[in-house]
Amino acid sequence: MSHGDTIPLHSSSQSDIDEIENLIYSNPSTVLPARPPSPPRAAIPVSSSPFMPSNLRPPPPPTSTTTTNYKPTPVPSIPSPPSLPSSGQSNIAATGFGCPPNTLTEPVWDTVKRDLSRIVSNLKLVVFPNPYREDPGKALRDWDLWGPFFFIVFLGLTLSWSASVKKSEVFAVAFALLAAGAVILTLNVLLLGGHIIFFQSLSLLGYCLFPLDVGAFICMLKDNVILKVVVVCVALAWSSWAAYPFMSTAVNPRRKALALYPVVLMYVSVGFLIIAID
Repeated sequence: MSHGDTIPLHSSSQSDIDEIENLIYSNPSTVLPARPPSPPRAAIPVSSSPFMPSNLRPPPPPTSTTTTNYKPTPVPSIPSPPSLPSSGQSNIAATGFGCPPNTLTEPVWDTVKRDLSRIVSNLKLVVFPNPYREDPGKALRDWDLWGPFFFIVFLGLTLSWSASVKKSEVFAVAFALLAAGAVILTLNVLLLGGHIIFFQSLSLLGYCLFPLDVGAFICMLKDNVILKVVVVCVALAWSSWAAYPFMSTAVNPRRKALALYPVVLMYVSVGFLIIAID
C-alpha cells in the first residue's frame, strides 16, 4: 500500500465527527459576564490643619457665679540663695575651688599669720603622731620652705650662742652643714628612684630638725655633759622617728636602708656638734 492511499473511516466514527461539528456550529460561543464593580469606599477627609478634630464637646462658657468664686492658684516663689559670709572667699580658696585670693594687696600681718599657720600645720603633720604620717603626699601636700629655713637658722644661732669663741664660724659651719646636707639627702632619695618632689623632701628634712632645735636650746641653758647626752639622744630618736615613714615610703623597700642611713648620719653629726660646743 502506497503513501497516498487512504483508509475509509468506520460509519460510527463518521457519525461522531458529524455530530461534533453540528454542536460547534449550532451553539455560538458564550461570553462570561463581567465581574461586578466593587462598592464605593468611604473617602478619608484631608485637612490642611496639623491638629485632628476632636469629638469632645467644648467646655461651657464661664458664668458670672464661677467667675466670682474663681481663685487663682498661688505659684510658690523660688527662695533666694543665702548670702555668703565675709570669709567665704578664703574658704573657697582653701578648698581648691574658685580663684585664689590676691595676696599682693593684702596687709603684711595677714601674710605673716597665714605663713605661721602653715608652718604650725606642717610641723604637726611631720613631727607629731597623726593618721597621715604613712602617706607623705597627704602629709606635706601644702609644703613650704619657710619652716625649714627658720629651723636651720635657729639651730645655727643656738650653736653660735653656746660657743665661747668664733661664734660666726660656728653659725656658718652649722648652716652650711644643714643646708648642703638636706640637698644631698634629697638627691640621694631621687637617685634611688624615690617618688618625692625635690622641694617637698627639703621641707620634710627641715621640719625633722625641730627636735634637735629643742635639744640645742635646752643644752644652751644647762651646761651639763650628762644632761646634754640624754637630751641629744632623745632629740636624735625623735628626729629619726619623724623622718622614717616619709623616707621609707618614698623609695623601694629593698633600698630603704640606703635612703635612711644618710639621714640618720646627718642628724647624728648635728647631735655631736651640739654636745661638743662649750
